[in-house]
Amino acid sequence: MDVVAAYDDIFLEHETGSHPERPQRLLAIKRALSATGLERRLRWLTPAPAPSDAIRAVHSAQYLDYLEWMCLRGGGNLDLDTPVGPRSYEAALLAAGATIQVMVEVLEGRASAGFALVRPPGHHARRDRGMGFCLLNNVAIAARYAVDRLGIRRAMIVDFDVHHGNGIQEAFYADERVFYFSVHQSPFYPGSGTYDEIGEGPGLVYNANVPLPAGVGNEGYERVFREILYPLMRRFSPQAILVCAGYDAHWADPLANMQVSSGGFGRLVAMLKEYAEPYCQGHLALALEGGYDLDGLSRSVVETFHALLGESIGDDVYLAPKLSWQPDLEPFLAKVRGMHDL
Repeated sequence: MDVVAAYDDIFLEHETGSHPERPQRLLAIKRALSATGLERRLRWLTPAPAPSDAIRAVHSAQYLDYLEWMCLRGGGNLDLDTPVGPRSYEAALLAAGATIQVMVEVLEGRASAGFALVRPPGHHARRDRGMGFCLLNNVAIAARYAVDRLGIRRAMIVDFDVHHGNGIQEAFYADERVFYFSVHQSPFYPGSGTYDEIGEGPGLVYNANVPLPAGVGNEGYERVFREILYPLMRRFSPQAILVCAGYDAHWADPLANMQVSSGGFGRLVAMLKEYAEPYCQGHLALALEGGYDLDGLSRSVVETFHALLGESIGDDVYLAPKLSWQPDLEPFLAKVRGMHDL
């Protein structure tokens, strides 16, 4: 069965100047996929804009009107971190649409896995405002579409971006149909994602955060997946799994302080496929989030596709620079276990 990828050149026209979230990120990924021969082995989707009602299920009409107006007037800044240009709204609509399309291809059995190679990213975007480089919350829009329109009763979002996806957490905090799992550096932007944020009302215990100290690498992330994510997934039995694929926990990333290698990311995706096998035949739908070292990002995406294709991961799995110390994760994981009765 195919592995699909969604991409459009409009994503390069989300103008951000010298901002870390820049068009060169996607260009580096495309070059790496071509150089490794992966590009011709994937089935490429040309995205369409997300349906208006799907976007409005996650974002307010007032915010969407403001974002469109700002872009039509030539661009500006939603906040200190989040610039927009003349075509940013159009790019954001297609980024959300690409994420939905990849998910639908996977859920309807036309692809074993898929990756929306998009920008602007999305997991920080809140109902009423964009923030943290994000305009529309691509994965939240797709997950809401799955449970509202496709008859999915249990969707799980796994977020391994180095930052907590506050926008996704807010969107589903009281919704038992969508389980949000995030592993992230803490304390760090945006300041949310503590271990005791576990949902409320019908969504109580369907939100799990694993905040980690700086310096955690491949072994620590794999331990989180084995000891926390896997038992939670087994308990929830998701019918669909969406992944916020952010690669800014890479050891070379300039905006964070983690130690995951490119092969380490590939291994995490391979673990996700294995864990998902009993629930949705190992099928995953991914959307690009962060990652700002171009070489680390592009190599990590290559290893992700190797994992999605069921192929061996590169030999750099444990080649991140060794720190003279490694944080003790047990106190952090014990708190999460206690909150979720693991």
